[in-house]
Amino acid sequence: MRPRIFARAVAGPVGFCLLFSASCTQEMSREPRYNPLQKSAFFEDGRSARPLVDGTVARGHLDADDLLYRGKANGSFADEFPFPVTRAVLERGRERHDIFCSPCHGRVGDGRGMIAMRGFRPFSSYHTDRLRRSPAGYLFDVITHGKGAQSDFASEIPPEDRWAIVAYIRALQLSQRASVAELPPEDRRRLEASAHD
Repeated sequence: MRPRIFARAVAGPVGFCLLFSASCTQEMSREPRYNPLQKSAFFEDGRSARPLVDGTVARGHLDADDLLYRGKANGSFADEFPFPVTRAVLERGRERHDIFCSPCHGRVGDGRGMIAMRGFRPFSSYHTDRLRRSPAGYLFDVITHGKGAQSDFASEIPPEDRWAIVAYIRALQLSQRASVAELPPEDRRRLEASAHD
């Protein structure tokens, strides 16, 4: 008798619960959606999201170094770099320049990139007296915020890479105006040898 009673009990309420739960499926498409921007009765002002506390800075975005993040020292555009300019920095600057800058400014910075070659007006040449005399921080600022036809690249190029581009622009400017006397002796000898060939 006892096994029959147990079987009836299982087949009764427990069986019903198992059968009921198996037939219930939860579909996300039928779930009520929570919209974080919809009106909420939780806060007095009816908003569901709270505004940021004044002075809040996202983690990793303090950007307290004026020279590195704004190109300025003592409130003016700086002519120094926030880190030593090494060959690796110049190589990185060349790579980034060729990707982001050369389509407009050209590979040597003369303002005749492929966009200008396709009918648009020539862009600024890095080799004008005004840009050669401009502080490095000014060039960094133009890359960061844009100016005139120049668009801003703050969201595409990290600050360190923007500085590397500025270092490469300085190298381009120097390359177009350097005299033979300014070359290191071994480069001067190689240049003179190639001129005699």
